Amino acid sequence: MAAPTIESGHTVQGVLDGVTDLLPTLRERAQETEDARRISEESIKGLQETGFFRLLQPARYDGLEASPVHFYRAVRLIASACGSTGWVSSVLGVHPWQLGLFDDRAQAEVWGDDPSTLVSSSYAPMGRATVVDGGFRFSGKWSFSSGCDHAQWVFLGGLVLDGDGNVIDFRTFLLPRADYTIEDVWDTVGLRGTGSNDIIVDDVFVPDHRTLSFMDTGRCAGPGQAVNDAPIYKLPFATVFSTSIAVPILGMARGAYEAYVGWTKERVRASTRAQAAADAVKQIPIAEAASKIDGAVLQIERNIDEELAFVERGEKIPMWLRVQARRDQVSATAAGIAAVDRLFESAGGRALRAGTPIQRFWRDAHAGRVHAINDPEKALVLFGQFELGQKVTDAWV
Repeated sequence: MAAPTIESGHTVQGVLDGVTDLLPTLRERAQETEDARRISEESIKGLQETGFFRLLQPARYDGLEASPVHFYRAVRLIASACGSTGWVSSVLGVHPWQLGLFDDRAQAEVWGDDPSTLVSSSYAPMGRATVVDGGFRFSGKWSFSSGCDHAQWVFLGGLVLDGDGNVIDFRTFLLPRADYTIEDVWDTVGLRGTGSNDIIVDDVFVPDHRTLSFMDTGRCAGPGQAVNDAPIYKLPFATVFSTSIAVPILGMARGAYEAYVGWTKERVRASTRAQAAADAVKQIPIAEAASKIDGAVLQIERNIDEELAFVERGEKIPMWLRVQARRDQVSATAAGIAAVDRLFESAGGRALRAGTPIQRFWRDAHAGRVHAINDPEKALVLFGQFELGQKVTDAWV
């Protein structure tokens, strides 16, 4: 079957080629991005021109409806040039997939006039909502909304309370830029360029069609499936979104790997004037890091392909595969961290200098690791529970 093409002329392979062509520019801007604490408008525009943000977007809104496998490959490429840009690209780039699950009225509000409109997020249930006629009154404060400066809408997590203050639902709320403020608080040791600032909402009305229950999300269901029937919109949120938080770290590990290999080829030991490339001590970390990265990528792509195969056959995705996908997502994060650490510890003292790529990738990868979805213990427990015959009830699977 021919690769899909959208009205703007993009194809999946064309997006990947365009992203590859953009890498030298993103690499050159990496330090500037870190210093500015945000991705530049030029970088976001460059990624939009490649069609990257359309990969998971519904075809009805000029999207490619590509397999997440292709999306993750593009994310890894971007993150290999600049960790912060890769992180923001992955987060903003996965949101068109989730918006495709919302009521079509919400999709039309976001994309009707401009299919290139971006959505940021902060999914932690920091908001509080009460039911009113036609929707909800909603307030709260959220942290870590990566790339929010480039978005005109935001997904926010919130608990729905009844009249007695009891929690009756956990929903994702979609708000336009006019309904929230951004507080510039992002100042960190890693992922400094992501602009992951705070979002503040003060008692706004959110219509029901701009919300999505996590109960439905856990069942791989959403009203948007009535108009977006591509197989990707029947995948588990806990697979698609969670993996989008892991793959940038694999991209950062690849960036550190490429920097280490390039540096080692040129490096001469000060004490002996010997070529470092001839030293087995420098050769072994290359093999170890490459193996960890490649193994993690293969597991992630296998799981996505297998989940899509079930959907395409009209079958329910089995729980063993869903917990396996979460297991491999956090394992991929661990593999990326292990690869970066191995390279960093072998890179020598010069790698400590500010502005060098290896230390930046090292800091960025560790910053990404502390995201809640990358917590290995929780996801590994889910896999162990299932294997031992216990009921798995966690919504993030």
